[in-house]
Amino acid sequence: MHEIPIVIEDYLNYLEAIKGISSNTVKEYYYDLRTFFRFVKKRYKLVDKDTPLEEIKIDDIDINLIRSIDLQDLHSFISYIDKERNNGNNSKARKISSLRSFFTYLYSKVNLIDKNPTEGLDSPKKDMRHPVYLTLEECQLLLKTVLENKNEFYRKRDYAIITLFLNCGLRLSELASINISKIKEDTLTVIGKGNKERTIYLNSSCIDAINSYLEVRPQDAKDEDALFISKRKQRLSNRAIQHLIDKYLEKAGFDTRIYSTHKLRHTAATLMYKYGNVDIRALQEILGHENVSTTQIYTHIDDERLRDAVKSNPLANLTANLSSSTKK
Repeated sequence: MHEIPIVIEDYLNYLEAIKGISSNTVKEYYYDLRTFFRFVKKRYKLVDKDTPLEEIKIDDIDINLIRSIDLQDLHSFISYIDKERNNGNNSKARKISSLRSFFTYLYSKVNLIDKNPTEGLDSPKKDMRHPVYLTLEECQLLLKTVLENKNEFYRKRDYAIITLFLNCGLRLSELASINISKIKEDTLTVIGKGNKERTIYLNSSCIDAINSYLEVRPQDAKDEDALFISKRKQRLSNRAIQHLIDKYLEKAGFDTRIYSTHKLRHTAATLMYKYGNVDIRALQEILGHENVSTTQIYTHIDDERLRDAVKSNPLANLTANLSSSTKK
């Protein structure tokens, strides 16, 4: 991140150092604020009207300009990202959340503004999307595809990676950051969103896959504690893991425009919910969701379970002769 106004830089530092928000999430806040202030400069005619939004610098944004922003500016921005950038409700809601957090910080935490323009700002209703996931048979096909790799190191490493994704519902960043020292018998400790630590329980498939991979993992890795490393003996990056997942998905015949590492996380959650009799609170804990509302999307995936639930009502098989009448 370059050319950040000091007032925004202070806010981002506050998020990371005081609130404990991950650096990746902080970057997303910054990108949202950068888009907003680029729009503001255009709206206030501080740049040529023909200047592409992406070329507008925001290094000159100061507190005086920020103090002039009102609710109409915010409404205009939301209209812009809706009509000109085709942002859906979820994207608009996230940007509004970023703006609300920023202006609340300026108003309530550091007292740099006299009014909070986001106080009357409504958020659009988020779209309820059913998660995209692989079926049980498709998971088996993907794992079988990995086993076709003739290189023993890649085969065992990649099989362990995909096994963990499909069984534990890890985020990409969580999987990439796994340390060997954090694996204790059938538990794994990971750092999730907001730098929050949580325990993942490993089933026998995960334990077997990890142990098999450790047999071929070089002992002289540059990052000694990193579980998953490259041929160069460095910790696998998020991008490298995404690339290898895409490779196997494509080889197994899946459309990588639809399926991804995050869809493997959805798959794990879906399989647990459908086949494991896992209640929504337990699933929330496993996935590391802060709010149960985020986990609720998995309750919409199994119509058969809902059908069976209604059929299990003790009154389900009660019959009555409704055609008879009482004679007086």
